[in-house]
Amino acid sequence: MTGSTRAASPDRIVDIAVGYMAAKQLFAASRIGLFAALADGPLDAAALAAKIGKPEKIARILGDTMSSLGLLSRVEGRYELGADAAAYLAGGGLDLSPFLTFLETISYPHWLQFEHTVDTGEPGKLDVEGARWDTFLSGVMTYNALHARMLAAAFDYAPYEKLLDLGGLSSEFAVEAMRANEKLHTTFVFDPRSVEPVTRAVADAGFGERSTVVGEPTTEARPSGEFDLVMVNHVVHRFGAGENGEILRRARAAAVPGATLLLLDFFLDDDAVQRPLDALHAGEYLVIDGTVVYPEAEVRAWLADAGWRPVDRLTLPGSPRVLVAKAE
Repeated sequence: MTGSTRAASPDRIVDIAVGYMAAKQLFAASRIGLFAALADGPLDAAALAAKIGKPEKIARILGDTMSSLGLLSRVEGRYELGADAAAYLAGGGLDLSPFLTFLETISYPHWLQFEHTVDTGEPGKLDVEGARWDTFLSGVMTYNALHARMLAAAFDYAPYEKLLDLGGLSSEFAVEAMRANEKLHTTFVFDPRSVEPVTRAVADAGFGERSTVVGEPTTEARPSGEFDLVMVNHVVHRFGAGENGEILRRARAAAVPGATLLLLDFFLDDDAVQRPLDALHAGEYLVIDGTVVYPEAEVRAWLADAGWRPVDRLTLPGSPRVLVAKAE
């Protein structure tokens, strides 16, 4: 026996190896409206099939699989939404269906090039032409919206007044912060291509008067001000080590002493057991476009060199982690 006293079993290997079967059935169930069909209450396979317009055997297979995975319950042959599916797949809150569509139609086929990536270290060829770009963008922004909500549930925005959102990809994080704190004003310093959509999104959310949007490339941006809260969301994995160090130094230059930094991304940790979601995204980012999920220890070193002192790490459900740091 190696590394543990647990008796050897093939279960873990088989569960991992057939994981794509679960994913494909989840994508299919979402795409054909199986979860939405159960929003009004439990249905047996025949009634569910009639409601989604599919053969009963399809409703039964998908219903049984989703119940085996905990997204549905199955009692006396009737399928009912579990709490997670009701909240995130059936219109009960943030609908993750666009994210699942992205995974099914963009990410999953792209992973067929992973063998090439492993053998060469190079990303695959990403096809986001035409309508595929809209699918890509909608999925990524939906996933960002989830991250923003999870962060707002985990972090108290109340003590802050001036927020710098530097180099991010989505306005959702700052919008959730302003929703939680009516005194908070946000300055977005985003890539120039994001100025128009971010300005529109913030206005649509009702926070236009509490926001300023500046267009500057992230690696060149030199934000100015006296910010007591700084967000750097989904930036680290997109840039090299030297660029990230400089971005963090410029963020520190714009922050008052004692300000808080929220650095959100996926990280490879040194914990006893690596969190799977971060390690899986290391492969996703590499095969998609060659970007990097960095070791957390390396990122912490950049923070210290830039004048930030790490004080906490937040693990967000189904989302990246956040390194919390204070301006020295």
